[in-house]
Amino acid sequence: MRRTKPEPREIAPDIRYNNVYVQMLIQHMLRRGKKSTATTIMYDALDIVKEKTGKHPIEVFEQALKNVGPVMEVRPRRVGGATYQVPMEVAMERRITLAMRWILSAARARSGKSFAEKLSAELLDAASNQGAAVRKRDETHKMAEANRAFSHYRL
Repeated sequence: MRRTKPEPREIAPDIRYNNVYVQMLIQHMLRRGKKSTATTIMYDALDIVKEKTGKHPIEVFEQALKNVGPVMEVRPRRVGGATYQVPMEVAMERRITLAMRWILSAARARSGKSFAEKLSAELLDAASNQGAAVRKRDETHKMAEANRAFSHYRL
């Protein structure tokens, strides 16, 4: 186990929208270190969102992150030889990270033409509280609710 927690790294905002969360999603999207490809895909997806909604794409993107981010999750805790799934609140940083991860995995699982189209469709669904990423959040909340009896085992 680690002695100390690593200090969080500073993330520079992206070039076009000057937004840290857009840059974080680009970093999460990376495959084989192709950052320029990931950046292009992200900006294309945001352009598609702007075309379809007419709103500023960052508003839709942040609404999607807010809707997908879980408030509660279960974490395993060993007590006397038994492992209990203990519901716990999710920290803000982890909430954003999980939301990004779930949005990307849901977009990858979609059937569609290009990844930019899949990602934009998933962002639009998430912003309107629909789609696979929101379903994942609901499953996580149901699991936490079902294990509420073990909440006195908090870490």
